[in-house]
Amino acid sequence: MSSVRLEEDFESLPEMAEEWTEEEETTPPPDEAQAVQAEIAAEIEELAGHKDLATSITRNSKGQALLSALGQGFQKLSELGANRKAIIFTESRRTQAYLLELLETSGYSGQVMTLNGTNTDSRSSEIYQAWKHRNAGGEAVTGSKAVDLRAALIEHFRDEAAIMVATEAAAEGVNLQFCSLVVNYDLPWNPQRIEQRIGRCHRYGQKHDVVVINFLNRRNEADQRVFQILSEKFRLFDGVFGVSDEVLGALESGVDFEKRIADIYQSCRTPTEIDAAFDALQNDLQEQIGAQMATTRAQLLENFDEDVHRRLRIHLTEARAQLDRLHAALWRLTRHELSAVAQFDDRTLAFDLASVPAGLSAAPGRYRLVTGSGEAEGAHIYRAGHPLAEGLIDLAKVRCLQPAEVVFDYAQHRLTGRVSLVEMLQGQSGVLRLDRVTVVSLEREDHLVFGGVMDSGDCLDQEQCEKLMSIEGRTAGPATISPESITRLDEILDSAQTRILTDVAERNSRFFDEEMDKLERWAEDVKDGLEQEVKDLDLQIRTAKREARLQGTLERKLALQRKVKELETERSGKRNALFEAQDEIDAKKETLI
Repeated sequence: MSSVRLEEDFESLPEMAEEWTEEEETTPPPDEAQAVQAEIAAEIEELAGHKDLATSITRNSKGQALLSALGQGFQKLSELGANRKAIIFTESRRTQAYLLELLETSGYSGQVMTLNGTNTDSRSSEIYQAWKHRNAGGEAVTGSKAVDLRAALIEHFRDEAAIMVATEAAAEGVNLQFCSLVVNYDLPWNPQRIEQRIGRCHRYGQKHDVVVINFLNRRNEADQRVFQILSEKFRLFDGVFGVSDEVLGALESGVDFEKRIADIYQSCRTPTEIDAAFDALQNDLQEQIGAQMATTRAQLLENFDEDVHRRLRIHLTEARAQLDRLHAALWRLTRHELSAVAQFDDRTLAFDLASVPAGLSAAPGRYRLVTGSGEAEGAHIYRAGHPLAEGLIDLAKVRCLQPAEVVFDYAQHRLTGRVSLVEMLQGQSGVLRLDRVTVVSLEREDHLVFGGVMDSGDCLDQEQCEKLMSIEGRTAGPATISPESITRLDEILDSAQTRILTDVAERNSRFFDEEMDKLERWAEDVKDGLEQEVKDLDLQIRTAKREARLQGTLERKLALQRKVKELETERSGKRNALFEAQDEIDAKKETLI
């Protein structure tokens, strides 16, 4: 195979070649030249034997394994409730063509499509023409064939096809969050390339866990060790967040890691040699990754909001206790509001409603307060959210209350439990007020704010007031509040309201920053798609230049050089169009802001 055809087949080869350039080799001394030539001849003979062996193979077991894996993968997607979509990554266009033919003849006829660096096949052209016809005159058509062609193919995969067989061209600049199955038919050694592939699906907007299927030769010791490092050291295929940028950052571009693996494949021949080489590689990586992970954990803990720490420390039992307090409050409210028309049983948390007060939506009968999903044993299920409960809450909220004297019976409450914050207030009196503060911002928020002042002049905090209101009490007639107490309560409640507004503003600010980050990432994805067109032209220019050097006739060389010049002119125009598109994206971002 010539170098030109090899580059066309493996699309990532030019980029890898630029990153993977070794130091310039020196010419061997004359006395070594003969030995080098003999080694080359032996290697050519060995490669010819491999070629003969490869061409004698009529059944590809790896391809058959893919069919089995796809069946299992689609079954997993069905369990998750995800779309029946799969993207299969391969390194070579020849492998891509083979997989297309295999899948089309194995039960997936009409469901398979391809995406690569050129997309010059007839099926892609049909999809592109149909897309142009549907979007004629619309904003979706940019006028750039490369950009529009990729958009058409992605849209076809989203709406029509079940399987996309893609080369590395689909590993960047495309959004596939509607797809939840990634198959690495050819597993790269560079972990950052793997993360790029998975990241096409595992991104903002993905509604399901992304299933990743990796192919490797279990009989090959080196392949197994590579996968072990990728999965265990870099955690590429598991975890809540997946691989972190900090961990991949320990490898810089990942090319050095890839080169070291290549050296192991080339130099090691026995399982013992392979194990020793990979052990050395893992030891070298251990210290780097360990340090990066420690830094990452520290950064997460240092930058988490205090509220997040507090919420993370809440145990399940505490959350259930909070629910129990809410249901207890609902029970007390219901008993107070319906005391004239219902009989209550505090032991079974049930009540018999004889008649329904005006304005409420309910039916007479027996009701039982149910805090879980259990049965109410023949009674109406009564819980927060029931129309009767919501009606009673609405009535209580709009009722206009006059100042009244309330006597709290802590002695009776003490029989069932002790409340230290209330116990210290026994025998004292003061003024208590409850306000509802409603904030309408990104969303509506209601806050209950207490203000309390003792006759001694001491203030009660929010928690003390809440605890006091949980104690049973009785009214002892109307009350008169002094102007001084009213002024003091106003100051306390104004201060509480200011704290609430400050907290809401801070949360809204964080929300705005998060939305801006999402917008920035979206803009980057759009720009990446446009830049891909320039990369495609770079590849065509390099290919044309190589073909020109290999031609034997001047006429053919001149024709190819003219083609190179035309491509270079087109590339310059595309670069200018890229700058204009970036300006347009920035303008759209400003509009969204």
